[in-house]
Amino acid sequence: MKRIVLADNADVLPMLPEKFASLIYIDPPFNTGKVQKRNRIRATATDGPGDRGGFGGRRYDVETVESGSYADDFDDFEAFLMPRIKAALRCLTSDGSLLVHLDFREVHYIKVALDRLLGRDHFINEIIWSYDYGGRPKNRWPNKHDTILWYALNPDDYVFNFDEIDRIPYMAPGLVGAEKAERGKTPTDVWWNTIVPTNGREKTGYPTQKPLGIMNRVIRVHSRPGDVVLDFFGGSGTTGEAAVRHDRGFVLIDNNPEAVRVAATRLASFRPECVGFSVESAAQPSLF
Repeated sequence: MKRIVLADNADVLPMLPEKFASLIYIDPPFNTGKVQKRNRIRATATDGPGDRGGFGGRRYDVETVESGSYADDFDDFEAFLMPRIKAALRCLTSDGSLLVHLDFREVHYIKVALDRLLGRDHFINEIIWSYDYGGRPKNRWPNKHDTILWYALNPDDYVFNFDEIDRIPYMAPGLVGAEKAERGKTPTDVWWNTIVPTNGREKTGYPTQKPLGIMNRVIRVHSRPGDVVLDFFGGSGTTGEAAVRHDRGFVLIDNNPEAVRVAATRLASFRPECVGFSVESAAQPSLF
């Protein structure tokens, strides 16, 4: 199953089959109180005077490329998000997991709400994604991390592929011996990973795009080859690409036509012979 659905997830989630996904990962809006928009710059070499100089004396004309945008402002974020999560839980397999990606603004409130919904004993980990990019205010500690809350539908039986964890270098390899140093160590619940580079090949131009480095780890460890991953805030399609890279299926849902366009374009250009996905809308009666 490989599908991108253009619709309000509140409308689609009740239509999905039961127990089809071993992993639900969502990266919902963060309730920043802003319109999320991130334009890009396109530079084209020119023989004329150009707008900007470059390496070797080359001149470039520069234009701004408009990105997609969405309003990220909720009077009651919990009332927006929690009914959607509750509707999605029926889609999980008995050994499935829910990962909810937020930042400091709402994560504490949603953690309490998830404890009420699922039970505190279903909470497995608080994963901190830490990065070091962007401005540094002088009136407080800079905000440089997001939080991923991991809940298991069954806390005694869930997918966790320890051998699929990508290892990281020891900070003091000389203290552990050559064999351990070469193998590396497993990460903790604090993940250091840069954001998607502004001019990197991974960049789609969609605001709030999450890096493949994070999603590759999530997909490999929390699902198995052949499983299906559900992301009902699909955004730029990072979950879909990570799923395809690791032989998983995916269902992405987003109500923003620009997000669906970006995700579809991205997946079509990535190993198109292997993807074979469809783009649909909730209005199609044969959706599932």
